[in-house]
This record gives sequence, structure tokens and C-alpha cells, in this order.
Amino acid sequence: MRTGTDIKNLILDFAQQDKRVRAVLLNGSRANPKIKPDRFQDFDIVFIVDRLDTFIIDHSWIDIFGKKIISQLPDEMIFGVESTHQKDISFSYLMLFEDENRIDLTLFSKQKIESHFKPDSLTSVWLDKDNLFARLPPSSDADYHIRKPTEKEFLDTCNEFWWVSTYVVKGLLRGEIIYAKDTLETVVRPMFMKVIEWKVGIDNDFRVSMGKSGKFLGKYLPGDFYKKILRTYSNCEREDNWKSLLLLAEIFAEASNFVADKLQYRINKVEEQNTMSYLKNQYDQQKVYG
Repeated sequence: MRTGTDIKNLILDFAQQDKRVRAVLLNGSRANPKIKPDRFQDFDIVFIVDRLDTFIIDHSWIDIFGKKIISQLPDEMIFGVESTHQKDISFSYLMLFEDENRIDLTLFSKQKIESHFKPDSLTSVWLDKDNLFARLPPSSDADYHIRKPTEKEFLDTCNEFWWVSTYVVKGLLRGEIIYAKDTLETVVRPMFMKVIEWKVGIDNDFRVSMGKSGKFLGKYLPGDFYKKILRTYSNCEREDNWKSLLLLAEIFAEASNFVADKLQYRINKVEEQNTMSYLKNQYDQQKVYG
């Protein structure tokens, strides 16, 4: 398997030799000084280029990076709706290689930098032929820190959690497990995770990141509390899904009250208590529905 240094040298050798490539930027977790690199991290690379069209007229040039297991051209893909991506601005190549390295490479037109390009805080400059990024600050995760919600956002999040939790109940009572799980995981849980994120933000002065999909959550919560959250991920059995929903509601009530108290925000206790009672009553009566 090629090392991180091997991949970096391969990328830089290509960029230095090709006059169209004017800068090379590293984004993502490999640009995060707080994260120890491992072999599963992608190389999130941006090439700032002249004549973008000359790269994408023939994609075979990417073979220089190695033999691929699979690749994807997201800017050429359609999932039911015609893509509105503008190929004169940028174009991406996602590549997984036989040695298990992965490069996510985005080409960005140099001519569109001022109007369309904004580096995020997790950006490290590997090559800059024209001093385009001379004033870029050191890479940090500042752009990904948990943000303090407004009171309106907090109240709306609570309302959405409690309201849509009743849809999960309906699915469970009907035995429609796929519907119930989909609703819980795509609507209810995102609201849950928002409130947990805000709790972590409060505990850490809003100066930390939970990472994509909350992957760093275990670092910031007491072990017992984190394990309690893990128990809300259920299997396909109806009873297990009921227990997951009720546990989610219990944790959400606790966390949302914590957030409201610390931020001195209003909270709709009637909404919370009424819905909690409804969930428990429907669980107790579920045998009536078979």
C-alpha cells in the first residue's frame, strides 16, 4: 500500500509538471491538525487550474494516480433530476484504488476563484504557483465548530422532534416497520442529534466539532450517556423499535431542557409532556392493534 507521503508526492509531481495546474490544496480530515492520520482517510484535493475544459474532455488522464477499484464522476450523474452543475466552474473525480487509498479530486477554474471559490478553514496549501493563497490562515476546524442556535431554531427543532415522533408510532402500530424506521432515522433522529450537538457545544463553549454524522460524539459525552444514545439504534423488530423511540424521547427531553436552561431559552413543556404521554400510552395499548 502506498503511504500518505507516496500519494502526496504523486499528486505534487503531476501538478508541478502540468502548467495548467496552478495550485494544490488539501481539504478535509487530513488537513485537520487535531486528527491523527490513518489509512482510511481520503485525500481531499483541489486543483486550481487553467483551461478546465481540457481536463474533462477526456478523463483517462486520471489513470496517472493508480489502478482503480471503482470511481465516480458526480458532476455527470443524474438521480431523477437533470444536474444543474456548471462544468466551467469545477469538476470532481472520486477514486478508490487497488491499494485502498482514496483520492477525491476537485478541479476548480482559476478564472472563477474570485466569484465562486471560498476556502474553508480546513484547507492546507500544498502548492501555489501564483501566490493565490498567500494570506490563507493555518488549517483548523473552526468552520466546523458547533454553532449556537437561535431560540427560534431551538423551538422549531423541538416541535419537529415531538410532532414527527407520532408518525413513528403510527408506523409501529400498523406493523409498517420500514416506514417507522425511515421516519425515525431521516426526520426524528436529525432533530435529536441537533439538540445533543448543542448540549456538547454548551459544555465546550461552542469551540469543538462533532465531526461528520456525529463521529466524534463519544469524545465529548460521559461514557454512560454515550452508551445510552447507542442503544437508540434498533434492529428490525417492532418491540426494539418501540424501545428505541421511547429512549430517544427520554434523552431528548433531558437534553432539550438542559439546552433551554443554559441558553435561557423558552421551551414548550406542554408539548413535550403531552407527546411523551401519547407515546407511552400508545406503546401500552399496542396489543389492541395486533
